[in-house]
Amino acid sequence: MNKKIIAVLVIMGLMMGFITGCQDNNVSQNGTDNKKVTINFPTAGTTGTIYTLGSAMANLWNNKVDLVQVTAQASNGGVHNLNLLKEGEAQISFANTSIVYESFHGLGTFEGRKNENVRIIAGLYYNPSQIVVREATGIESLADLKGKRFVPGAPGSTPEVETKIHLMEYGLKYPEDIQPTFVGFTEAIDLMRNNQVDGAMIIAGIPTAAVTEMISTARGKLIGVDEDIIASLQEKYPWYASFTIPAGTYENQTEDITTTAVKLALITDASLDEELIYQLTKTFWENIEILKQSHPIVNQIELEKATVDLSGVPLHAGAERYYKEIGLIE
Repeated sequence: MNKKIIAVLVIMGLMMGFITGCQDNNVSQNGTDNKKVTINFPTAGTTGTIYTLGSAMANLWNNKVDLVQVTAQASNGGVHNLNLLKEGEAQISFANTSIVYESFHGLGTFEGRKNENVRIIAGLYYNPSQIVVREATGIESLADLKGKRFVPGAPGSTPEVETKIHLMEYGLKYPEDIQPTFVGFTEAIDLMRNNQVDGAMIIAGIPTAAVTEMISTARGKLIGVDEDIIASLQEKYPWYASFTIPAGTYENQTEDITTTAVKLALITDASLDEELIYQLTKTFWENIEILKQSHPIVNQIELEKATVDLSGVPLHAGAERYYKEIGLIE
């Protein structure tokens, strides 16, 4: 055989060996194949706080954790996210602890569709019920919404669930007693601006862009939830908290607004690898200062409160391992 051909074959053999060696060494810290895990991360509507936060978290994980490729995407919010999680179309997402509880136990919206595999990575911050109405309507209370044109939220979203619960607590029939338009935050802004609806329910951390837009460009204002209604809701649904939206949070908001709030949780499925969730949890908390640059809401996220007010839904084993490691839980 020609010496040049032999030399070429030797070089090719060495290159193949090098490539194979690299592939063989491509293993994760838990000894499994280290091909990047694709994580679909539905968040919420694009004008909400959660979408911004989720996008920042996805970027953080993609930059800091070699094992994953995380794609944040818009969604219709919590109920939709939990459905995607159960169907295996999402691996990590956000939802309020109220509906995480319902999903875990197969109650309410999730009756007949129990998901005992839903797990919590972290409790994040409280999402207040922000009820925005156009000033010209004269609406001062949720009780005044009877017969009004109102946006409860997108179909299957957390705001829709919360609208139903709150209106029924005020003695209204849902949805019969309102003229509902089932759309997300973005569409609701345009409808408010064009005087096509009288108000909307926004469930998001403060401040949130949708509420800012409705107040500044649609002559909207916030209304609260009566204290006796809050107390009644807390008796039936122990995950509710009384929450104050401080005066000055939004343009022309001169008074504190008292309303209900539920904690937002970062959720996943029990089937996801323990090491993977451990790395994501650790990376999230160790880089919280970076995330604070993405949205003011991150200032409300406290590690010390990550494992409280979770409605009894279990932590994922990987997250639990991290919290035990730092002494947050036993």
